[in-house]
Amino acid sequence: MISFRAATRADLDRAVELIADDSVAATRTGSFGPAHVAGFEAIQASPNDELVVGEHEGRIVATMQLTFVPGISRNGATRLLVEAARVDAALRGRGVGRLFMAHAHQRGVERGCALAQLTSDKERPDAHRFYRSLGYAQSHEGFKRPLTTAGALVAEEAARPA
Repeated sequence: MISFRAATRADLDRAVELIADDSVAATRTGSFGPAHVAGFEAIQASPNDELVVGEHEGRIVATMQLTFVPGISRNGATRLLVEAARVDAALRGRGVGRLFMAHAHQRGVERGCALAQLTSDKERPDAHRFYRSLGYAQSHEGFKRPLTTAGALVAEEAARPA
């Protein structure tokens, strides 16, 4: 039996371990440290964010971040954004992810969300098949841009001719 609940500080190192447990995320997640603690504390302080874990036989086997995004598009709809969804590799293909996503969708309904959305790295075709099997459509092209040197980027953009 798997149960889902809000993550505690004691779950954080395992959640980070799950997120980093693949070749795509390993380099960008890093080893557990102060930045992860700060991120967790920010999630806990936000009324629109939840870090959720799945627990099986006393062990954390899944994690995801849920963000409830209010908006003015879609007639003022709130969206459920699912981020960093991971299931222990040893349990994939056994229905854990399907149950976990059902939990996420239920949380979205409870919070009045009209739509669930997520992104998945292009290097994860198995995840794409999984999300399509849950009714997700690849309806948009996503874009990301690093902001680690935001000041330099802003100055560079301001200097470009219109």
